[in-house]
Amino acid sequence: MRNNHREKLFSLFDDNQNGVVFIQGADIMYRYDTDYEFPFRQESNFWYLTGVNEPECSLVLDLNKEEYHLFVPDRDAQYAVWHGYVITREQYQEKYKPDHLHYQNDILKVLNELKPETVYCIDEEQAEFIEDLDRGFNVETEALVAALTYCRVLKTDWELDQMREACRVNDLAYLEVMKAIKPGMYEYEMKAIFNKVQIENGLMQDAYNGIFASGVNASILHYVVNNRKIKDGDLFLMDSGFECNGYASDYTRTFPANGKYTDIQKGIYNSVLAGMNKVLATIKPGVKMEDLHLLAARTMMEGLKDLNIVKGNVDDMMEENIFALFFPHGLGHFLGLDTHDVGGYPKGVDRIDRPGIKFLRTRRELQPGMVITIEPGIYFVPAVLKPAMADPEKNKFLNTEKVESLLNFGGVRIEDDIIVTDDGLENMTNVPKEVDEIERLMRGF
Repeated sequence: MRNNHREKLFSLFDDNQNGVVFIQGADIMYRYDTDYEFPFRQESNFWYLTGVNEPECSLVLDLNKEEYHLFVPDRDAQYAVWHGYVITREQYQEKYKPDHLHYQNDILKVLNELKPETVYCIDEEQAEFIEDLDRGFNVETEALVAALTYCRVLKTDWELDQMREACRVNDLAYLEVMKAIKPGMYEYEMKAIFNKVQIENGLMQDAYNGIFASGVNASILHYVVNNRKIKDGDLFLMDSGFECNGYASDYTRTFPANGKYTDIQKGIYNSVLAGMNKVLATIKPGVKMEDLHLLAARTMMEGLKDLNIVKGNVDDMMEENIFALFFPHGLGHFLGLDTHDVGGYPKGVDRIDRPGIKFLRTRRELQPGMVITIEPGIYFVPAVLKPAMADPEKNKFLNTEKVESLLNFGGVRIEDDIIVTDDGLENMTNVPKEVDEIERLMRGF
């Protein structure tokens, strides 16, 4: 399968070009100055092109001959004492099937034999590594980054299958947490239940630090402390996902810890859900992400107006960016080998300098084969809302008494993983979103 990825990359370079691609894989990382190892995770671009899940490896792609050189570490017996195994050259060759296999200390020798006009690297650090080997090499970074971004933004069928499997297990884990949660439990207990399902299904790698947030913690976008005792009446916001063969899932659900939404919880939740549903109904090739963001924002403001949390004309609220007080992040992002995957802002595309939407992680037009998250949300963040209530230009759109009463509410977010198809979308997320479905699930029906 990695052959297909390499072929895709080769096709983007001039056939007659005498150049090479150089990428270093990841090394084992240690905590500060100790011998405690962080769990190994391969560098995404290296993984995309090789499938090699071993540390301290490198690759060279000969663009002229379209050949793959793999460079591996030369381990000794002492390595086996600590790590339990030493992979032989024969085993590397059999498992990863490079056209040419070398030890790491042969990189300069091989490059001198290939005599490339240009060495393409993914970043300045790796470019400096090549220049330190020999200052005579012409090193370039922009072309490779652009080419790999193009390749990774449009997923192959095999890549989509890995993400479907990550989502399948994610579905199971979410359902188990939603069935198990009770007031009096701790946030970290929910994480433990979640990770138990993950490990039982053979997915050992989290896609990111999961968010298991109860009550007011649900208003913190990247909350990862996960140590609060869950109270009766709390909403619980869970945002977590797994990797399958390096490919991520990324969901969010918000549900009542006691299994029953209050009227105001239901109203705010349904405002977010309405934004989500309108966006999902609009997704198709050619649609721009910023247009989807504004559609979700408008729909949620209409919901907040119906709840008497905001007041006035919705058009005016949108013009004055009042939506960003409650929806301060972007609608979604690319998903793939990285949770916030590459390709959001290609050369010539800039961020929109506008509250809320400036944090949108991509402005691309949607194309078949892209995988995106859709994650609208409404949050009550005192640090944002208190200054707004003191600002006459913003306060005129706020029902101050109602907003004050909700400063400890937390937040609501709903997030699905979406494949853009030729005629619309495939939603890989199969966890209930409707209020009555969630409540039935949590009651055990």
